[in-house]
Amino acid sequence: MKELRPQPASVMPGSQARCRARDRNNILNRPEFLSLNQTPCREQAGEARGGAGPRRSMIRQPSQQDDTGGRSRDSSEGPAPDGAPPPSRYPEQDCMQLNPTFRGIAMSSLLAIDISLSKRLGVCVASRGGGAPLHSMVTLLALTGHALTWICGTLICLWRSNTLAGQEVLVNLLLALLLDLMTVAGMQKLVKRRGPWDFPPGFLDYVAMDTYSFPAAHASRAAMVAKFLLNHLVLAVPLRILLYLWAFLVGMSRVLLGKHHLSDVGCGFALGFLHFSLVESVWLDSATCQTLISIGTLRWTPLV
Repeated sequence: MKELRPQPASVMPGSQARCRARDRNNILNRPEFLSLNQTPCREQAGEARGGAGPRRSMIRQPSQQDDTGGRSRDSSEGPAPDGAPPPSRYPEQDCMQLNPTFRGIAMSSLLAIDISLSKRLGVCVASRGGGAPLHSMVTLLALTGHALTWICGTLICLWRSNTLAGQEVLVNLLLALLLDLMTVAGMQKLVKRRGPWDFPPGFLDYVAMDTYSFPAAHASRAAMVAKFLLNHLVLAVPLRILLYLWAFLVGMSRVLLGKHHLSDVGCGFALGFLHFSLVESVWLDSATCQTLISIGTLRWTPLV
């Protein structure tokens, strides 16, 4: 008699169709989740050292993922017991954000455009190149908006002034310059944004505490001084236009030198106008200014 061997059971076509449909609907088979199905480097290295052996499948069922996620959350909430292994870090924690918001995309695009345009406009960064002939002139233009230039100039004018009205204006201008200097320096220390070319600050930058990029100190000071002078001096129309043009060129000179981004200069202009409005709202009268001058020159006599 012939020995009857059991034949393997054939898989029904309906079962194959259901298996294929289940594989298509499995979220782990999508391209963005392929990293979940790959064997970690540690296990691959262990298998290579241990030789040939059964490879463990890294595909986990959704229920196992939920249980593992719950255990990792529980372990992160409280300290692990003695001898327990630390919670493992799975690849899904390092994956990129698949559905970024419109606000995030817009901010990233604007930031990339800002950096690209700022680097393209930095033609006077080095003393050699296409903008080399303009390097000295742009540096001198930026120096006209430096804090040391305006504070020393205001002190000299205050020392030589003989009228009460002139001293009142100069004292308020000096306080405005000090307010702008301290505010911008504090914001730069808080934000700590580097320039487009990430150059180390120079000696004059350290003197004016202008060591970071955001906001632009020269642009803030130029806008505040221009608005202050236009409000308290009677100037002809050409001089008013030249004053606005000077403030704009001082801010752009820092971009040409590679010190600031365009957004830093724009925020510096806005901050300068804000400082002017603040100084105008707390304007010191002539008597208060004379008291401050007497204290500064050590000729103050207290009232009895």
